[in-house]
Amino acid sequence: MNAKVMRQPVTTRIGAEAGFTLIEILMVMFIVSLLVAIVAPDLFRQQAGAQRNAARIEISGLESTLQQYRLDLGEYPETLEGLTSNDSGRAAWNGPYIRGEVPRDPWGNDYVYDSDGRDFTLISHGADGQRGGDGDDADIGL
Repeated sequence: MNAKVMRQPVTTRIGAEAGFTLIEILMVMFIVSLLVAIVAPDLFRQQAGAQRNAARIEISGLESTLQQYRLDLGEYPETLEGLTSNDSGRAAWNGPYIRGEVPRDPWGNDYVYDSDGRDFTLISHGADGQRGGDGDDADIGL
């Protein structure tokens, strides 16, 4: 009674049902492109706003540092490098007032600093690095 059971080989059918059709792929690409077109501009606007806010915060921090320098020496430094090294040669210099080098604005440009010793201006020329401008290119300062 040893009956052998014959097994049928399993066959897989590869044909029109396997994979995605060209229409399905094109529809998915269209939907993804539509989402990118809607979302991307908003993301770039947020990034630009974040860079402007970062510049304002950094300028405010530099202002506080310049105030501390003035309290110690009685006047503002001639350049921002006076915050990192004693370019005045005076014994009252109690720095360095900032660690490392003088920071650059969020767009990689130098901050524009001008001082007569009694007062100062400190600005960033924005994304384009040029004086004036509108929107992202507008000057940011005190």
